[in-house]
Amino acid sequence: MTERQLSIILAVVYEYIKTGEPAGSRTIVKKYIKGLSPATIRNEMADLEEMGYFYQPHSSSGRLPTARAYRVYVDSVTARARTHAHEPDIRREILGSRSGIEDLLNHVTHLMARLTNCVAVAAVPTLDYVEIQHIDLMLMGGNNVLALIVLKGGLVHHSQFNLPYNIDAFTLEELTRRLNTVASGHSWAEVREALYNYVLDGLEEAETSCRAAIKELDNFLTTRNYKFFSSGARQILDLPHFQGISRLQAVLNLLEQEKPLAHMIEKCRQSSALKISLGEENETEGMEDNAMILIPARPRQQKAVLGLIGPLRMDYEKSISVLETVAEALEEEK
Repeated sequence: MTERQLSIILAVVYEYIKTGEPAGSRTIVKKYIKGLSPATIRNEMADLEEMGYFYQPHSSSGRLPTARAYRVYVDSVTARARTHAHEPDIRREILGSRSGIEDLLNHVTHLMARLTNCVAVAAVPTLDYVEIQHIDLMLMGGNNVLALIVLKGGLVHHSQFNLPYNIDAFTLEELTRRLNTVASGHSWAEVREALYNYVLDGLEEAETSCRAAIKELDNFLTTRNYKFFSSGARQILDLPHFQGISRLQAVLNLLEQEKPLAHMIEKCRQSSALKISLGEENETEGMEDNAMILIPARPRQQKAVLGLIGPLRMDYEKSISVLETVAEALEEEK
């Protein structure tokens, strides 16, 4: 790719992001690349279309960018220094504004959605990684048990499961007491191996049910690795991009199913770097026309990931700036 072609790609993508209209050669010459004739730009745009960077919705119209062109544009945005225009307002809204981490992340997702007109998400790793404050096991009748797990920072998770045999309230209460003796103040990963020996000592008569209860807790705590917060799903209905029901449904499915989203978030958390997925780079079916930006964050010393989901025609400079500013503010928030 030549420097001229790169400039044309960046201009077409920027023009479409700002106006929502196909970019013609005259527009590019007038607004972005002066000193060249429209005919020269037209020829270059035709070559770039053959290379997969543009397409024409109509034979007489200008060009629209493909996901490949957006990738060139996004790489250019992330390679240069960015100004954080909303930094003072964001910091003022976040710093010292909320007590519990759930309240804080709910607030943050609403703030990001409002500033970007995208769906905002936040996710915190749970259970295996976070200190347990308390576990409650409650008998719901017969062999049905409700487990409530309170984590450091106030995150509350619950799971309901059936045991292979009935268990009486006294035994369940004693099992709960022993679980808390071992687990309170530690992560599940730290105490998993010690639980079976300590907790079951003296409860041999109910060993099968107790062992099953611990196994259910272990499955829950090690397979559901994130707690999610989201905002903005309703407001994207007003965006022209989401008037097509399939595009909207793809985003809603991603939020509802959680597993594909968790996979992408885990990759971002492990890499500890800004991650942008465009079009077919998204691993979830139906997300070919959408974009996702994820960034690691540390609210109150807990590892988390923030994200935005929107159309390919997203204002990437603004969206990345908002995410970076929020992540930095959360790092300072106590």
